[in-house]
Amino acid sequence: MPNRFFPETSLVVLRARHLLKLPWLVHGFSTRRRGATSPVYGGACLNLAFTNDASKYAVERNRAMFLSEVGAVDGLDTRPARARNRGNNFRVWPLITLRQVHSDIIRFVDSPGGAHLVGDGLITSTPGLLLAIQTADCLPVILADSKHRTVGVFHAGWRGTLRRIVEKGVGEMRRFFGTHPRYIKAAIGPGIHACCYQVGDEVREKFESQFSYAAKLFREVKESDPVREKYPLLFLAARPPGHSDLPKKIFLDLVEANRQQLLAVGVKPGNIDVSPLCTSCRTDLLFSYRAEKGKTGRMMAVAGIKQSKKRQS
Repeated sequence: MPNRFFPETSLVVLRARHLLKLPWLVHGFSTRRRGATSPVYGGACLNLAFTNDASKYAVERNRAMFLSEVGAVDGLDTRPARARNRGNNFRVWPLITLRQVHSDIIRFVDSPGGAHLVGDGLITSTPGLLLAIQTADCLPVILADSKHRTVGVFHAGWRGTLRRIVEKGVGEMRRFFGTHPRYIKAAIGPGIHACCYQVGDEVREKFESQFSYAAKLFREVKESDPVREKYPLLFLAARPPGHSDLPKKIFLDLVEANRQQLLAVGVKPGNIDVSPLCTSCRTDLLFSYRAEKGKTGRMMAVAGIKQSKKRQS
């Protein structure tokens, strides 16, 4: 799949090429590079979540730097230094986040209020708000309606994908904003890929019960055992044909699952950008909950709408 994502300078923020073509849109996918010092997560890193192990000061500073880097700022902040965002002299946009629960709940927002939102998707048509979801293996997905100038961000782990959160996100954008799928530009950001996302039989069974194309979302790999291969007689079993089978590993292609949902609702294939970066493979650049055994930070995918010149005047 072609690499339509490329790194920016400074904090190493990733952006999707299709979304960059929309002059009214602010967006970005964070990485772990070049943030405030955090020894717990391997030195200076851009952790953007208030985790139990994170310094609140460091997270606030990282968030301010990240918002400035993606362009979610309106000018110099003239308030006293104690009232500004830490480490930032600019007036940054309100950051709208969620308490994510691996659901298909999507929230419409039109103001900075609602500080305790629960769900896994956000949509808006209001300029000057920055929608955000946090990830460390699950997929971040950004949708932008190029006709109506509206955006949505979605958190798609296997549970959210099973519940069709991205597919429902398109539906919610149509319900609230009149969005037609042919005008949607979509970007699936860095997440765990099929090379590393091992799941159990129960996950495959759940997907098979919901999607006609589920078979092509999974691959099996038979475990190898050099000792067993060299001395097969040591592993004879009582049941026929006389040898016990090695267990199989099952891997889920979460990226393709979400791409299929976008196609199913009418998003054009050429309007879907997919990051080639696997979080589990690239812990030098990205946080991975699985690869780092739960001791890791969080990245953000953000999107917002710029104020028009008419509105600013």
